[in-house]
Amino acid sequence: MAADRLLHLLRAAPASPAYAAAPSSRGHPHRVLLPTSGMRRASVACSAGGGKSDGEGMTYKGAGVDIDAGTELVRRIGKMAPGIGGFGGLFPFGDHYLVAGTDGVGTKLKLAFETGIHDTIGIDLVAMSVNDIVTSGAKPLFFLDYYATSKLDVDLAEKVIKGIVDGCEQSDCALLGGETAEMPDFYKEGEYDLSGFAVGAVKKDQVIDGKNIVEGDILIGLPSSGVHSNGFSLARRVLEKSGLSLNDQLPTSNDMSTTVGEALMAPTVIYVKQVLEIISKGGVKGIAHITGGGFTDNIPRVFPSGLGAKIFTGTWKVPPVFRWIQEVGKIEDAEMRRTFNMGIGMVLVVSKEAADGILEGTHGSNHAYRIGEVIRGNGVQYV
Repeated sequence: MAADRLLHLLRAAPASPAYAAAPSSRGHPHRVLLPTSGMRRASVACSAGGGKSDGEGMTYKGAGVDIDAGTELVRRIGKMAPGIGGFGGLFPFGDHYLVAGTDGVGTKLKLAFETGIHDTIGIDLVAMSVNDIVTSGAKPLFFLDYYATSKLDVDLAEKVIKGIVDGCEQSDCALLGGETAEMPDFYKEGEYDLSGFAVGAVKKDQVIDGKNIVEGDILIGLPSSGVHSNGFSLARRVLEKSGLSLNDQLPTSNDMSTTVGEALMAPTVIYVKQVLEIISKGGVKGIAHITGGGFTDNIPRVFPSGLGAKIFTGTWKVPPVFRWIQEVGKIEDAEMRRTFNMGIGMVLVVSKEAADGILEGTHGSNHAYRIGEVIRGNGVQYV
């Protein structure tokens, strides 16, 4: 059975007439096959034994996640629905674009089940979608969730939804509704799955699309809280290999109170307010959300043909959890950079003229780093 939910944040501002809600079409949904620009990120979460490559070090593919296969699927979908491939899908709406995104939290859910930490996984869910749509310069308007389980545990579901509410508050958008699906025998007892959907808006003449990026532009990185919501199929294999429990202290952490479970479950940073503030200063040409595929796959997505990135490694602080994952798993640098965010969750491409002013205006929890520059060529170089 399935029960519909409609939840509203009382603090959410009333909808602008420009974004007035259309009549409900839940029973007869309308599908638009060819948006102006569509989003599709290959986000694959698998469970497999091992985690070894042909060599000694562990790999994401060896843990069951094949990024190349996901990329191939996106390529095939692109033949059926041209325009797919951005971080968010753009749909024309008057003098604005509606920008939509959808995602889940992958196998981070497995650790939520094991740690019993359910009140922050909803923040991760919101973050994965709103961080995608803000890369176009869009302000999130509303969010919807899908919660599925075999047998509904109301107290557990309430904790999860509370995290979703917190995430919506952090991104200043409304939790407009959702779906709770109770499907006997489909999930293990005590387990559930989550999906989220976000819609935002940006004026057509203010869309950030990377088209004006040129050689010499500066890459500014915004720090992550840790692993965020990608790479957990590999991270869980590393945990298994380490012999540590989730309650043990993280070996590479100077904070004696940080456990492995706490480090891995740190909620994904929601960058919406910080990014929109930086955009308002001018000079931002492109934005990449660093998720599955890391720097290596995500940064080039915002570049015009013929341009690449040079990353200055060592210009930001890499969280201890990544050092632990790499050391235990004996993972190559290239594999780490294509699997994890390595401490930078969002990369902004800005003009040289704007870079100093943006960096000077960031401090404390809103700190930012100059991590690289745009170069001639393709892909990402690490120096």
